[in-house]
Amino acid sequence: MLLPAHTPGVIEAGCDEAGRGCLAGPVFAAAVILPADYVNAELNDSKQLSERRRLQLRDVIERDAVAWAVAQCSPAEIDKLNILRCSILAMQRALNDLAVQPQHVIVDGNRWSTWRVPAHTIVKGDATYMSIAAASILAKTYRDDYMRRLAKEFPQYGWEHNVGYPSAEHREAIRRFGATPHHRKTFRLLPETQLEIDF
Repeated sequence: MLLPAHTPGVIEAGCDEAGRGCLAGPVFAAAVILPADYVNAELNDSKQLSERRRLQLRDVIERDAVAWAVAQCSPAEIDKLNILRCSILAMQRALNDLAVQPQHVIVDGNRWSTWRVPAHTIVKGDATYMSIAAASILAKTYRDDYMRRLAKEFPQYGWEHNVGYPSAEHREAIRRFGATPHHRKTFRLLPETQLEIDF
């Protein structure tokens, strides 16, 4: 079972992002504050859960959390600032949107920036702490939903399946049809060469 808190006795938010390695679409992030005595043995890193289980747990998290929020950074912001800075910025936007402000933050990974309250980064935090696991589930499911809506407008890229990740299907569609305004222009969209993009 995952741990309830890194710093007991304070209001603690867990943060995680989804979509950092994608070729298209925003990077999403979530922040979740769980009750101090909260226990849910089903929570885990979103990558270890089936899509059906993630969606079931999303409903549970939104019902049980003291506060939760989801935010994003656009492909244009990623191209301007870089993906690392945008991953952190999206998490900070989610923290800013929380209805209850935390006194401490725990973040999946090993990079962070200054914010209003103390924070700790934890490698594999989404497989260690319940609030980070909950954030990973929200970020992943909301981003997947977003990319599947985009897939209806751009059906040739297979986003309903690959949700923007660099699958063979996705790269072949870029090769055949070019890039969309939702692609990250600073990413290597094709392995052989940087695709020239003219919007």
